[in-house]
Amino acid sequence: MSKKIENLTPQQIVLELDKYIIGQKDAKRNVAIALRNRWRRMNATADMVSEIIPNNILMIGSTGVGKTEIARRLAKIADAPFIKVEASKFTEVGYVGRDCESMVRDLVEQSVNMVKLAKKEEVKAKALDVVEDMLLDILIPPVKEQKDTGFVPAEAKKEIEDYTETLLNEKTRDAFRVKLSNGELDHRKVEIDVQSNGMPNIGVMGGPIDDMSMMNIQEMIGGMMPKRGKKRKLTIAEARKILLEEEASKLIDMDEVKEEAIWKAENLGIIFIDEIDKIANASGKSGGADVSREGVQRDLLPIVEGSAVNTKHGTVKTDHILFVAAGAFHVSKPSDLIPELQGRFPIRVELESLTEDNFYQILKAPKNALTKQYEAMLEAEGVTLTFEDNALRELAKIAFQANSDVENIGARRLQTVMSHLLNEIMFDVPDKIGADSKILITKELVSERLSGLVKNRDLSQYIL
Repeated sequence: MSKKIENLTPQQIVLELDKYIIGQKDAKRNVAIALRNRWRRMNATADMVSEIIPNNILMIGSTGVGKTEIARRLAKIADAPFIKVEASKFTEVGYVGRDCESMVRDLVEQSVNMVKLAKKEEVKAKALDVVEDMLLDILIPPVKEQKDTGFVPAEAKKEIEDYTETLLNEKTRDAFRVKLSNGELDHRKVEIDVQSNGMPNIGVMGGPIDDMSMMNIQEMIGGMMPKRGKKRKLTIAEARKILLEEEASKLIDMDEVKEEAIWKAENLGIIFIDEIDKIANASGKSGGADVSREGVQRDLLPIVEGSAVNTKHGTVKTDHILFVAAGAFHVSKPSDLIPELQGRFPIRVELESLTEDNFYQILKAPKNALTKQYEAMLEAEGVTLTFEDNALRELAKIAFQANSDVENIGARRLQTVMSHLLNEIMFDVPDKIGADSKILITKELVSERLSGLVKNRDLSQYIL
């Protein structure tokens, strides 16, 4: 079980989400409870562990109000396997396209990558020692390799042997090892053997083939193809990175990785299904595309209910995977989903539309606020960018007005107004605005630069 979840109460989870997401109190509370429930289940009595099922969540709200961001941040807090899929990309079994089970296979793949990364960190120190020895052998070849080149005159061999033996003593290797560790030799070029899997491009004749069959074919052919070494001349810094990856991979047990990854996917995995409203049948409509949409819902149902899905890493049970679905539901309603699927998302949260004050807070408070992103980019050029508080309020006012006049795209509208405001400055740095310059964004500058945006009620050219 992730140490992060053990140490976070629902209130602390909400505080973590508050660092990145403004407003949406109900949504944060519900996902915080759902996350803490994973830990509670794992620490329940043995006879209840398998009985406690997750309360899947359906988030309802317009685009840009924070649905995806809440799910993404939740996964980071939990240190859990997480994938985001769009319901509209799936087709029912029998049609060309992705089948619903592929989302579980993607989750397992993500889980395997997470576990591999963690295992590689555990053996990194040991692998680094091996790599340093390999690099030292390349930099200081053994005596025999230097003596038997055939290009050295016989009378000079004794002198070269004495020099080489001195070079190869432990004191010299230790000195080179220190230089390697300090990065003093990083720019020196060496030739190394890089392992590559000679995997050919696979073409399949005939009808469409599903994801699982394609993976099995690729794995089978990949196992038959020998790994070939290819000589490459690289800097020591580049060679160290490649060799470290290869050596760390050799030191980890892939069977153990797969076993742990499947456990994490089954017990901690989170699947975020976006645009679920796109597969709902709008009331009063039937036939045509609506039949296919209902087919996707019926294919999705057993996965959300709990079933066994075959993946190339093993069979995965979906009973305890947390599903978070989201949709705007402008055309359809949640009640337009088939009743069985509705029942599998018992927690429904309606996200609030963002207010002008929310926009102001989004520009100012989050760790990854747009203003802080632009400040960081210009700081890389040696330019200091500062926003007056009144300027932020004016930006929020213009963004909110634009959403009211045209289409409401939520917080994404802030990217539009910020880009329009700062594009000229971003273009002039560093040619016209050099390093050590200071730029202050005032309310007056915002009004001047965005006056055309406010006056033009069409705004179609600015819609993201």
